[in-house]
Amino acid sequence: MAGRRTVADRLAEALGAVLGTTELPLRLRGWDGSMAGPDGAPVVAVRSRRALRRMLWSPGQLGLGRAYVAGEIDMEDDVFATFAALRSAGRLVQDGPASQLAWRERRALLGTAVRLGAIGPEPAPPAEEADLGRIGRRHSRSRDAAAISHHYDVGNDFYELVLGPSMVYSCAVWASPDTGLDAAQEAKLDLVCRKLGLAPGSRLLDVGCGWGSMAIHAAQHYGVTVVGITLSEEQARLARKRVAGAGLTDKVEIRVQDYRAVDDGPFDAISSIGMAEHVGRAQMPEYVAQLNRLLRPGGRLLNHAISWNAGTSTWDPDTFIARYVFPDGELLGLGEMVGLLESQDLEVLDVEALRQHYALTLRAWVENLEANWDAAVAATSEGRARVWRLYMAASALTFEAGDMGVNQVLLQKAGGEQPPLRRTAWT
Repeated sequence: MAGRRTVADRLAEALGAVLGTTELPLRLRGWDGSMAGPDGAPVVAVRSRRALRRMLWSPGQLGLGRAYVAGEIDMEDDVFATFAALRSAGRLVQDGPASQLAWRERRALLGTAVRLGAIGPEPAPPAEEADLGRIGRRHSRSRDAAAISHHYDVGNDFYELVLGPSMVYSCAVWASPDTGLDAAQEAKLDLVCRKLGLAPGSRLLDVGCGWGSMAIHAAQHYGVTVVGITLSEEQARLARKRVAGAGLTDKVEIRVQDYRAVDDGPFDAISSIGMAEHVGRAQMPEYVAQLNRLLRPGGRLLNHAISWNAGTSTWDPDTFIARYVFPDGELLGLGEMVGLLESQDLEVLDVEALRQHYALTLRAWVENLEANWDAAVAATSEGRARVWRLYMAASALTFEAGDMGVNQVLLQKAGGEQPPLRRTAWT
């Protein structure tokens, strides 16, 4: 019948209401096979009415994310092109919670759900969603351990497929886009060692040691003894195995331990690579004070952390990243981070921005995940693999756009030798 509106036409209206646009940046495929949206745009398939119901209950990135993790929405084209199209609408970048929808947009969304038979109770979230509310107050030791377990205890085999042989889960340092992930990660580890001034006989504390890559590199190449701490049992298990395989059990100790519980300082140097994001703004003074206590006079601290560049961020429990990826995680701006780290005792020696490097790193991880998709799903779950694909691809675009950055801040504790005059000491 001429003029009959298809399922895809209706879905285009609904997604337009969620995105706050009348010009849809995507082409939609409805569950009946109908198509709507601009020719040549990335295709997103909506496979179930349940996806629309999720958008009705959580009209923003959380509802769309849940539908994607559950397999109710699929991307038929390149993941980066699809997310770039979604970013162009603008609202999802800022999360787009229900409160941002105007009344007419809510009414349009509800009307579409009624016409397509999608009205009903709120669907249960996918199993991959974190629920830490009953574990205690945010950033208590027990809740921090649960938050770390949610993200890192999802299978070492899965992480090996995504990260590759380096097993480093933080921003690499690329000489050029053609460097290769493993070489770029080794360059990052070596840069950290040089910034910290490591030498034979030095004692290093690696806070948030992951699978032990930094500890192994420092012990192998700089002759230091290392204590690596993590809250992830699975990380510690593999890290110890890797340390033993490298013949470094006399040099490297891996502990399952909260940074607040470390009491066997002093250390000549402390590395904290990709860990401060888990600390939380309110706990940062305690974090800095504890690391300061653990440093010997003249010792150095390197803090490597993601920053939020688009103004001041606050922790929001209803974002996709908080529910599925980094529960209780919190990003600080670079200025705020430096202000919290520096003190009369801790002098800032160097700040290095690595924003573009993280975009390259994330793209390499997505490439690994896509190339090993079936094995990655078998190693954890399809939902978990979808979470990682979504968050890593979207994050790569966020770094490329300059909304997020990542920075290494190097500090030295007062009371020891004078620091070098120029950064050529480590460059």
